Amino acid sequence: MKELKNFLREEDGMGTVEVVLIIVVLIALVTIFRDGIKSVVQGVLKTIKADANAM
Repeated sequence: MKELKNFLREEDGMGTVEVVLIIVVLIALVTIFRDGIKSVVQGVLKTIKADANAM
């Protein structure tokens, strides 16, 4: 009986729920700002490529 009470009091599952919610929010943000993120990454890659070719 004591083990059952301890099991019901545990809150280990809360961490999992929080991680899932954070992942959902991040996916939503990436979906919303997809075009902006894409242009920033392309700009960075162009700069890296230009600097690599200059060497």
